[in-house]
Amino acid sequence: MVEEVTPEEVRDRVEAGDVRVIDTRSPTQYERGHIPGAINVPLGELPSRVPEIDWDGRDVVCACPIGQSSKQAAMLVNSYEEVEEDVLVASMAGGYEEWEFELERGADADRD
Repeated sequence: MVEEVTPEEVRDRVEAGDVRVIDTRSPTQYERGHIPGAINVPLGELPSRVPEIDWDGRDVVCACPIGQSSKQAAMLVNSYEEVEEDVLVASMAGGYEEWEFELERGADADRD
């Protein structure tokens, strides 16, 4: 079972700088607006791109349109051996549909 965190918790953790957000939507959706600092790794590319992400010990939250495919993404990330065991890997409950906070636009987020 994948742990879920609320959009409010994600926003607070993003502001504190202690979470990595992986946006599993398409590049087009990502460019239209994404959680500040999120990196875009579409779900279909995630299995091959997981090894190239710098897993720095921060907790990870996966985000998608409605909070369903991000659960699959979180399971995949959690199974990757480079992600430390004590790192929380979660899905954002409700996805972007429930995100009511400011979004970054374009490709101005961190890229790994």
